Amino acid sequence: MKKFYFIALFLIGSFASQAQELKWYTDVREAITVSNTVHKPMLMFFTGSDWCGWCIRLQNEVLKTPEFKKWATDNVVLVELDYPRRTPQTPEIKNQNNELQQAFGIQGFPTIFFTSAESKDGKVNFKGLGQTGYVAGGPSAWLTVADGIINPKKS
Repeated sequence: MKKFYFIALFLIGSFASQAQELKWYTDVREAITVSNTVHKPMLMFFTGSDWCGWCIRLQNEVLKTPEFKKWATDNVVLVELDYPRRTPQTPEIKNQNNELQQAFGIQGFPTIFFTSAESKDGKVNFKGLGQTGYVAGGPSAWLTVADGIINPKKS
């Protein structure tokens, strides 16, 4: 009986670790370092988490699904750039996000920008791969669009 109990606990632990939340970076410099280390592009999610209805819908219909989690783990480094109205942010994050909004010309939310970047002499150079926003049809429709952006030769 003890052996069965141990195996059951091991299996439960395995499933629990698979169900862990994805890592969303809020510090873009940290995300750039990770992106360059693992050789994956960044998915930069420009969102108004506490007021933007389409952002919340994208979160619920795509970004919180098991399909997205598996795809994201295999393909991208996740960066959340939030512009909340009620949730407090540090001045550093607020300034960083405003600078990135201007740099990428983001005018509406949600916007997801796929990019790679390199830091050189204290400056960051972004190489845009493409962008999308909310796509109707759930995770498979959204992931088809995202795959077409990060793997254009495959589409």
